[in-house]
Amino acid sequence: MHEAAIARPMAARAPGRPLSGEAAIPGDKSMSHRALMLGALAVGTTEITGLLEGEDVLRTAAAMRALGAAVERRDAGHWRVAGRGIGGLSEPSDVLDMGNSGTAARLLCGLLAGHPVFAVMTGDASLRSRPMRRVTEPLSATGARFATRAGGRLPLAVEGAADPLPLDYVVPLPSAQVKSACLLAGLCARGITRVTEPEPTRDHTETMLRHFGASVTVTPHGAGRVIELVGQPELVAAALAVPADPSSAAFAVTAALLVPGSEILLRGVGINPLRTGLFVTLAEMGAGITMENERIAGGERVADLRVKAAGLRGVDVPADRAPAMIDEVPILGIAAAAASGTTRIRGLRELRVKETDRLAATAAMLQANGVRVAIEGDDLVVHGAGGPPPGGGHVATRMDHRIAMSALVLGMAARHPVTVDDAAFLETSFPGFADVMNGLAGGKALTFA
Repeated sequence: MHEAAIARPMAARAPGRPLSGEAAIPGDKSMSHRALMLGALAVGTTEITGLLEGEDVLRTAAAMRALGAAVERRDAGHWRVAGRGIGGLSEPSDVLDMGNSGTAARLLCGLLAGHPVFAVMTGDASLRSRPMRRVTEPLSATGARFATRAGGRLPLAVEGAADPLPLDYVVPLPSAQVKSACLLAGLCARGITRVTEPEPTRDHTETMLRHFGASVTVTPHGAGRVIELVGQPELVAAALAVPADPSSAAFAVTAALLVPGSEILLRGVGINPLRTGLFVTLAEMGAGITMENERIAGGERVADLRVKAAGLRGVDVPADRAPAMIDEVPILGIAAAAASGTTRIRGLRELRVKETDRLAATAAMLQANGVRVAIEGDDLVVHGAGGPPPGGGHVATRMDHRIAMSALVLGMAARHPVTVDDAAFLETSFPGFADVMNGLAGGKALTFA
């Protein structure tokens, strides 16, 4: 696991020329996890293309193998999963190590809750510090039993229910992970599983369940939605093309906006409306982002993104947009640091239970680089420099890949280079991140320190 590896500091500096050309952004991480899991529950063989081959997703692939599915890599991004059918997963013979992936761990709790198996799950130092009670508490109503360390933390043991009960759960805070874990548990339950969310969150699970043949209905409910799943469907294997991850594209997009004279093209990026909060916000700030060749792939909206450098202005981001950009807040903080005026990003309570307290980590990253920033309640307030931020800081990443990549983008746009204490774990989320950014920059903007 990562904590045994040697830390690799990395530095980023202004490239000295505009960013240009095209870049291949890795496949969507959220969809890659779900494709492997639902493929393992489908009848037949599912062909997946564009799968993210970062360490987080590879941990999910290994877990599905340990649970009895045949998971095979055919070529770069091309994987084949021979599923076991609903209720067909088998008891693993060893501990399931989920590495750094909170998504994989929480969704897997849902899968395991509905199967009569005993399993133990662990992860790296970062994941073992993160609470799992948000999923284990509602999932216990299925009849599954969970045991964790103090504070609901990994390692975690689960004894799945032989005859799981359907859930009727109101999610207290917007969370696609909690919603998805409940829906995955409901696959093995007789009757209707119902999840009510206070605000819409990314809906890849609902879309992909339909893609594999499940009956899922979504009904507006106040500001949120009610999702209903008919239990014990027969999921049927279906080819799935995973689009480029908009959360990963966000780093190249922001770098191109902030480095003067830049123009880049990113092909095949997912533009699910529940994932594009960052792009909406950047457009309000004056960003030059054009969506070209919009299309549908695997039930998801996809487009090519053309990005041109632009001066940005501060904006007030409403709290109801937070679920659609929750993973992009650190990189939005970088854009806000270079904008004219003040940006307030509201409603970020969910950030406190990410890989780190990501709200505090984002503020610390900006402060370390001369940016005026404050946390007011659950809001992040950034006072922009109206141009290149000072930079020159050293950022403690806390093993959070999004903090690390955001800080490196800051270094490309700042007056002085920025270093991070460790970039060794970036492969977990964005394989080849430094190569992609250096390719656009035409040189060595990012180097290991």
